[in-house]
Amino acid sequence: MTHTNTRRVALTLVVLGASLLAACTQEQQNKISRDIQNWTGTNGVLEVYAGDKVVRRFLKIDKMSTALGTDDNTPRAYRYGYGVLDENLNMQVDDGEKKVYFEISDYTNAVFFENPR
Repeated sequence: MTHTNTRRVALTLVVLGASLLAACTQEQQNKISRDIQNWTGTNGVLEVYAGDKVVRRFLKIDKMSTALGTDDNTPRAYRYGYGVLDENLNMQVDDGEKKVYFEISDYTNAVFFENPR
């Protein structure tokens, strides 16, 4: 294949990919983005609040997933994942702090964000 043909094929693939992405709904685009982000990994932090006070913090979360019904496969009103429980709320993984499974309801006052450190 010549250099010109290689460029044409590459350009065609880029245009085709962009066209397919544009044809996706916003939710499908978000899912693709989450899949890419999940694959590359995220250093996520989940903070759970009681009023204006942080009462639980989980560090080093790779991803949070939405629970799906076993029989009907519809989304449930909670999310789950694994993270290190930051027992002393100092934004660091200290000796003795372990990775745990957690679930939070859609009605939980919580913020999930990428750790800036």
